[in-house]
Amino acid sequence: MIIPVRRIAAVCALGTALAACGSAAGPRTAESPARSARPSAAGPALPPTLAPGPAGLTPVFESGPRTRDRTVALTFDADMTADQGARAASGERFDNPGLITALRELKVPSTVFMTGRWADEYPGEARSIGRDPLFEVANHSYSHHAFTGDCYGLPTVPEDRMRSDVERAFSAFRRAGVPDPKPYFRFPGGCYDRRALRALTGAGVTAVQWDVVSGDAFATDADAVARQVLDGVRPGSVVVMHCTRSAAPATERAVRTIVPELRKKGFRFVRVSELIGAATGAHHS
Repeated sequence: MIIPVRRIAAVCALGTALAACGSAAGPRTAESPARSARPSAAGPALPPTLAPGPAGLTPVFESGPRTRDRTVALTFDADMTADQGARAASGERFDNPGLITALRELKVPSTVFMTGRWADEYPGEARSIGRDPLFEVANHSYSHHAFTGDCYGLPTVPEDRMRSDVERAFSAFRRAGVPDPKPYFRFPGGCYDRRALRALTGAGVTAVQWDVVSGDAFATDADAVARQVLDGVRPGSVVVMHCTRSAAPATERAVRTIVPELRKKGFRFVRVSELIGAATGAHHS
């Protein structure tokens, strides 16, 4: 499902916890995300993306086709804001190795929407995720600051720095050794408007939202998270979850329930690229 241009009232409670951060700063990189994701002539095919929306605006993807092919994409936001280094240095963990281990044990293809600041903080983990064919890494901005006003209390990226914030994240992925970041972008907090979509038109990305909110942010009841996902998933669904131990401590336990239950119902787990490929008629491995 391709959603029209509008402000998404996404439920992203992590925004509240990240609101204390200051403004992000970062120079525009020389290489755009679209070019950084583009392989050489001898390399693999480009991942599928959506065509630009009306007036050339950045396209937005919410869910795949509602077909008998019961596919579902679990996506995980690896959130860390530009100014949380002191909290990480004091011992707060914004990563979740146990979750990644669980996904590997369960053999669940997944898409990780990573902030550039997270990749800078955990380059070894970013590289390990990015080089594992089970996963694909996509862009969640560098700063995890909002691209609209009034987005769960998050600081706001100025319009003239929106594209450079996205490009800066792709640069962080390259520094960490992520070999093939996908040209997919998730707005922090899920908040966007026409102005934000216009600002990113030159970045060559498809914005990816979701149709199932897991409710894992700050949740301690893994069973409640699992029930919310299991009740919401339909063929083609994109589920938003988090890969952040300090702010989503129940996610690993919830995943260990969600995955076998959905498989019992006949669902097959795929990465976002496969759902977009199904929506566009493209094929991507």
